[in-house]
Amino acid sequence: MENSELVTRFTYHPPRGDQSVRYENIRDKALKFAMFLMISTPESREQSLALTHLEETVMWANAAIARREKHYLTQSKERG
Repeated sequence: MENSELVTRFTYHPPRGDQSVRYENIRDKALKFAMFLMISTPESREQSLALTHLEETVMWANAAIARREKHYLTQSKERG
């Protein structure tokens, strides 16, 4: 792994542009789905794991925006 990747993974990336709005949208949709899971599944280890993995999903989605936005935008421009 290159040092630049370590820096990307372990440094703070302040929100830019509309990133904060997208973070909130992701969290809002995840919250609604979490509430749906709570009323649709019995209290159990499996339910707990589903909620934990949903939390992880939100974290990784927001990390993708924070860490890879510049790279993603560059690739999008190259494709389009």
